Amino acid sequence: MDAICTEDLTKTYGKSRGITGLNLQVSQGDFFGFIGPNGAGKSTTIRTLLGLIAPTSGKAEVLGFSVTKNREDILRWTGYLPSEAVFYPGMRVWEVLRLSGDLRKRDCSREAKLLCQRLRLDRGKKVEELSFGNRKKLGIVCALQHDPELLILDEPTSGLDPLMQREFFAILKERNEKGTTIFLSTHILSEVQRCCNRAAILREGKIIACDSVEALSKTTARRVSLRGRFDAQGIPGIRDFVCQEDSVSFLYSGDTKQLLTRLSQGNVRDLTITEPDLEEVFLHYYAEGGEQA
Repeated sequence: MDAICTEDLTKTYGKSRGITGLNLQVSQGDFFGFIGPNGAGKSTTIRTLLGLIAPTSGKAEVLGFSVTKNREDILRWTGYLPSEAVFYPGMRVWEVLRLSGDLRKRDCSREAKLLCQRLRLDRGKKVEELSFGNRKKLGIVCALQHDPELLILDEPTSGLDPLMQREFFAILKERNEKGTTIFLSTHILSEVQRCCNRAAILREGKIIACDSVEALSKTTARRVSLRGRFDAQGIPGIRDFVCQEDSVSFLYSGDTKQLLTRLSQGNVRDLTITEPDLEEVFLHYYAEGGEQA
């Protein structure tokens, strides 16, 4: 059984596009990255998977439950962190956490205490006294404290400082190693490259690529960086050419022998050729408008 499975899942808002024909499979135990810029349809996908909004057409199952028929079962076994969490005013942190546990008929007090200690969240503070980052921490604890089978996280690190981000991902890796499936929606490519084993790239409501992070990162292009003078005119396969004072950088997917011949004719003092990172590959998918099966 897949943790998440969709067939031609579509959600439209009148004439406005949400998501179109989404076919997605997330296996149990995956640490799955869901990548796309703001407006690509990531949050719409998540809300549809959780049964918070109804699909226009298509089908989806989460943990074997239908998103249209078994929403309560999905919410019981899933931990969800929205991109912007909102809480009842006047409540203290410990009261919010207890309410969240009570809604699932679980005593989560012990796990909630441990998570608050790791994330340095004061359980005695009122919600309205919390900074944006601390409200994000409260949302994280609410999502994790009942030890869900599936974690769905929508832009989880916004508002967290670097130290808290590191601790947060340490917690996620621990949960994933114990079998929790994690579905991480983000536009921060370094998070996906560092943590996820599989990922899908979303553009304008459609999945344009889905594979292992390693496979998505592989490309024939190489990042070339050099110091000195170099004439790139007439060489096919060069893109993203940047020249600053005596340094040059570009992506190259042409004939290596031709490039090296031209480089030898210039005044190159230092040369580095590396594989591009996932962010450069991601931008390539968007720039080319290509789509993978």
